[in-house]
Amino acid sequence: MVIFTVVLFGHRYIDRFAVAETGVEEIVRKLLESKEYTEFLVGREGDFDQIASSTIKRLKRSVRDDNSSLTWVLPYPTSEMENNIEYYEKYYDNIEVCEESSRAHFKGAIQARNRNMVDRADLIVCYVEHQRGGSYQTIKYAEKQGKHIINLAEENE
Repeated sequence: MVIFTVVLFGHRYIDRFAVAETGVEEIVRKLLESKEYTEFLVGREGDFDQIASSTIKRLKRSVRDDNSSLTWVLPYPTSEMENNIEYYEKYYDNIEVCEESSRAHFKGAIQARNRNMVDRADLIVCYVEHQRGGSYQTIKYAEKQGKHIINLAEENE
């Protein structure tokens, strides 16, 4: 089986929810309809992560749910995750703790997790408006790795 891995990330706070949701929906729908199997990797640190996860969940129900998985990749174990594990196990198909970031200093753990996800990705779908912050740094890393990137903030300006 050919597994196509898609990483989704973006700014913690975004203003144009509808733009982000519409963009994610178009891409995810095409992937569910065209790929043999798609693995979606997401975080859970902000607005775009929530938009991406909920859109993927909705489309898995309405388009196709037998050729994809939604994986929450944590930078390190958290008490929130441990205290609500039953909920998260029902929401996500898989939950992983990134080994590299779990060993990193906590201030750099999210960036280490993001780089790990980029290394695994066939496609990056992001929402990055500002040329600063962790999401921007991750885009720069992905560009250096030669990854295919769709920045929904730029696509809809």
